[in-house]
Amino acid sequence: MQCRFLPIRLVLVAVTVVMLAGCSKAADFYTDSSGAMRWQQLQGRYVVVNYFAEWCAPCLKELPELNAFYRQHAEHVSLFGISFDALDNQQLELLRARYQIEFPLIQLQPEPTLPFVRPKMLPATYIIDPAGTITGPLYGEQNLLSLQKATGLTKEVL
Repeated sequence: MQCRFLPIRLVLVAVTVVMLAGCSKAADFYTDSSGAMRWQQLQGRYVVVNYFAEWCAPCLKELPELNAFYRQHAEHVSLFGISFDALDNQQLELLRARYQIEFPLIQLQPEPTLPFVRPKMLPATYIIDPAGTITGPLYGEQNLLSLQKATGLTKEVL
C-alpha cells in the first residue's frame, strides 16, 4: 500500500520546492555592472544614489567628483547613479562610456523599486545611512568633500 503513495509524495515534495523557490524576493533594482540588487543587501553601509541627466550641466560637472569619491570610498560606501531621463539600458551604457562614469548605474529596465521619491530638480543625491535612514535629496552639485561630510567619511576616520 505504501508504494501507491510514493508518487504522490514525490509530487508534493516537488510542488513544495517550486513554491519555495517562487517565494524568493525579486530584485529591487538592477545595475549595469552588479546585476540584481536588493536594498536589504546594502544594510550596514552607507549608500549614495545620485540622479543625473545629460542635459544638466551641474550633473556632468560633478561626475569626476563622484568618480573620485567612488574610488576612495568603495570599500565603505555603495554609490549608484540613476538617470533622471527614461533611457533604455543601451542608451545608459553609451552615456556611461561618453562621460567615463566609473560607478554602477541603476538600470531603468526593469523599473527599479527605490526607497525615495524621484527628485523634482537636478542634480539630486540621496544618502542612506547604515541604519537605513534616508537623507535628501541633497540638491545641487556635490563634490568629494560634501559627499565625505554627508556620509561621515573622511580620510582621518578611515
